[in-house]
Amino acid sequence: MSSVGPPAQWRGGPPSAPAPRAMWWRCLLGGLALWVLALVVTYATQNTNLLPTLILLGSFLVPFCFALWAYEKERGLGLDVLLGCFVVGGVLGVLGASVLEYYLLHPSLWLFLGVGLIEEAVKAAALMFVLRRHREIHGLRAGLVLGAAVGFGFAAFESAGYAFNALFTLHGMSLRGLVETEILRGLLAPFGHGLWTAILGGALLADREAGRFRLTGRVVGTYVGVSVLHALWDSVSGIAVWLVYVLTASPQQHALFDRGYIPRPTGEQKHLYTLLSDGGLIVVALLGVAWLLSVARRGRR
Repeated sequence: MSSVGPPAQWRGGPPSAPAPRAMWWRCLLGGLALWVLALVVTYATQNTNLLPTLILLGSFLVPFCFALWAYEKERGLGLDVLLGCFVVGGVLGVLGASVLEYYLLHPSLWLFLGVGLIEEAVKAAALMFVLRRHREIHGLRAGLVLGAAVGFGFAAFESAGYAFNALFTLHGMSLRGLVETEILRGLLAPFGHGLWTAILGGALLADREAGRFRLTGRVVGTYVGVSVLHALWDSVSGIAVWLVYVLTASPQQHALFDRGYIPRPTGEQKHLYTLLSDGGLIVVALLGVAWLLSVARRGRR
């Protein structure tokens, strides 16, 4: 029998199977099941060694799955680039923001605007750093995907810190506080850092030429715009408190405020605060989503 070589497409090893679609959905469901299992076992055994597992699963689950969803829209970029933006970009963004906010920001009326300007700048810088050797990557769609990866990486590491802080209270460790923080930040994650940095990343890579990032008017305008969205998102709670005070404060409450005391809010004021704060977050989220959809439609055209 004459020997017959393997088919040409098999030489050098069998062909790699195409990656399955909708991996993000499977990862989300599987990760959620693992997080619930970790929560049940931690609560049942009171084993504090499981707390890091619970924190990491809860903090990274939603951001990573949404980054994976973005990657599935533009697979030609490569999974290694996506992971580099998510991990390296996320870590550099968190570290850079922490240093700059520590030295540059002080309590003031413009505090949240300063936070937005700093955090969006360091995430953009982290994206450019990760892509410095990938000179061939450019275009609006690539910027949307990789900007989202950096933003979601930032959100994941930031959420892990918030969850860790929520664990410790004056009365000892609070598993309930940790879980509530992770659920809340997980639900809000798609409308925060990933969304804003996707928009900014789209502008950065749309105007990239010959491997160089250019500081065009569109890039600067987009940076200012997402920083303002970021600042509004962070300040919604304070704005809601101020509106409740202006609209409903009684003369007695005004007098207590003037003396430096915080009066106990009435039931109606609590409900109004909840309505204004939640409604404000929804409005800011819808503005960001509408902006992203507009940019994405322009990219498809």
